[in-house]
Amino acid sequence: MYNELVYLIYGTLRLKGYGVANTNKLLSMLSGNRDVSSDRESVAIKLKAFLEKELLKQQLGEDIALKKILVTAKNKNVSFLTVLDSGYPVFLKQSLKNNTPPIISLIGNQTLLNNNKVGFCGSRKASQKGLDVAKDCATQLSELNVAVVSGYASGVDLQTHYWALKSGGSTIIVLPEGINKFYVKKELKDVWDWNRVLVISEFEPNDIWSTGRAMQRNNTIIALSNAMILIEAGEKGGSIDAGNKTLKLNKFLFAPIYEGMPPYAIGNGLLLNKGAYPIMKSARTSQANLTQVFKAVQVSG
Repeated sequence: MYNELVYLIYGTLRLKGYGVANTNKLLSMLSGNRDVSSDRESVAIKLKAFLEKELLKQQLGEDIALKKILVTAKNKNVSFLTVLDSGYPVFLKQSLKNNTPPIISLIGNQTLLNNNKVGFCGSRKASQKGLDVAKDCATQLSELNVAVVSGYASGVDLQTHYWALKSGGSTIIVLPEGINKFYVKKELKDVWDWNRVLVISEFEPNDIWSTGRAMQRNNTIIALSNAMILIEAGEKGGSIDAGNKTLKLNKFLFAPIYEGMPPYAIGNGLLLNKGAYPIMKSARTSQANLTQVFKAVQVSG
């Protein structure tokens, strides 16, 4: 059986004229702007009445396909958090306001949402030096029980997930597609541990990857994280866009600088000029000096 409130919220998001912002406003009004974890039924009744009225107005019927999608998700052990639930990540609400995803779907260890978290973004085609820096940063953070947050693309994303798990830490994967599309990639199979992994999607469970969803997903990575580390951003593209969004949301942004940075990675310098903090190599340890990152997430290195 599918979750009734989840079905009703997704159904509202599918309505013409009802995107994320308008759906959030409606939910806020129906709930009296309060947590309804213990009173989901009353909100569901109000939302059902609204949805039935709108479906009739738009000459649409009951969405059988959506119900099947949600049943498939349940069979995959997917759970859902709505923006009305007490367990919904506070960081998302605080950072994204009306653009907060009304529903997130999850598989894995949800307690990781309570960890200190550092997000990573960077090039899919990062240089070996860039991948080494990503490995170094992810490993140091994991040793201090800081969860690594990133997307699920090749390059920097997979590197940080891998080394977080390899070093005994935890990681949060934020998908650019629906959670029914998720599978464990071969690069991570030998270190995978569901006790130390959480997979999140803000999209409808069967949604496919798109550039727009990948860019939107970056907002969620940033909002979930206490700070962001950017590895080898170009002048254009998703990585520097994530860096600019981090600064816009007043989050700590760190951009490593090292010898042998490839010519295409000029985005790091551009973001440093806008207020990002540099990460340099420590002469004492020959590792990345993450002192300022540790301070940003309030841990002791």
